[in-house]
Amino acid sequence: MPSISNKGNKMPASPIRKLVPYAEAAKKRGVHVIHLNIGQPDIKTPKVALDAVRNHNIEVLEYSMTQGSETYRLKIADYYAKKDIIVDSEDIIVTTGGSEALSFAMGTIMDNDDEIIIPEPFYANYNGFATASGVIVKPIASTIENNFALPPISKFEELITPKTKAILICNPGNPTGYLYTEEEIKQLAALVKKHNLFLVADEVYREFTYEGRKHYSILQIKGLEEHAIVVDSVSKRYSMCGARIGCLISKNTEVIQTAMKFAQARLSPPTFAQIASEAALETPQEYFDDVIKEYVSRRDILISELKKIDGVNVAIPQGAFYCVAELPINDADQFAQCLLESFDLDGTTVMVAPAAGFYATPGLGKNQIRIAYVLEKEQLVKAVQILDKALKVYKSK
Repeated sequence: MPSISNKGNKMPASPIRKLVPYAEAAKKRGVHVIHLNIGQPDIKTPKVALDAVRNHNIEVLEYSMTQGSETYRLKIADYYAKKDIIVDSEDIIVTTGGSEALSFAMGTIMDNDDEIIIPEPFYANYNGFATASGVIVKPIASTIENNFALPPISKFEELITPKTKAILICNPGNPTGYLYTEEEIKQLAALVKKHNLFLVADEVYREFTYEGRKHYSILQIKGLEEHAIVVDSVSKRYSMCGARIGCLISKNTEVIQTAMKFAQARLSPPTFAQIASEAALETPQEYFDDVIKEYVSRRDILISELKKIDGVNVAIPQGAFYCVAELPINDADQFAQCLLESFDLDGTTVMVAPAAGFYATPGLGKNQIRIAYVLEKEQLVKAVQILDKALKVYKSK
């Protein structure tokens, strides 16, 4: 029998999706599953985006330009300008989701066995992208005790070797919801300039910041132009996860020219999805004001309910729509599976994402889960009640 590649065997399973078979089995038994495992908002996609597709009179669905349509890229540049981020349309490559943008970035700036430093916990698929690219992740742990703030810069410096090519951050963070301060971003900028590294920032949750906090982009730092690479996406901003449209942005022309070769190899991003995404840029600010208000309300009730459970410690998200909760158990993977296999409360159970899969350091996050507060408040309250009851049953065994 032919053998599977080492790379294939090393490819990690998604902590977000690996429990899906257990969830499907629960549903077949008649159990209702509340999905807190995945960042799929129930917020409605802006009507202007859907109408753009419905009303289009395309007769031949052609390839788009490899780098994305010119009109869309011009409008993306206008969007950034309103955020005090000055880029040109030529600095932008439209991608098939933020995932492809991250893959392009790794392929562009790193070779096999090169190293990338990432504060953990981090978006689990970073491990997958790194494995696919032959890149070695060097994790640096942040902790729930200080809300997952940026670890000391000295800790980053200790990890830098001749093989180090970049530092990658997610801001605001998935899975933590932490929003890096301007000072933290500037500390990282100084570090990558000192050691001649790239700074890659996944900024897909830029719009979702709370209590008047402002997102600060690495593209706003003067003198960082040759080092800064930003990954973005429409998925969460406009509740358009199925569109699969993102972009890679850099003012480093060599980065963009090289990433274009990767983009050419996959031909072009999807046409209809670009039409929807371009129209979505016309979404009024009121839409975001309402969405942020809703997420704050959901966050507050979720955190309040979680804190009522004995032994649970939870970080307070400052952005995005995730939180990490530490549970009074030893194995969150096993607990999450038991929730789906053998527990329900009045015919309902909960699906969560075990947090160990968001770490690269073995053993970390074993008693933590990530919760995506993307559902209505009534569902969140019920979900926490189920978690409370399930923990009591699980710990009594």
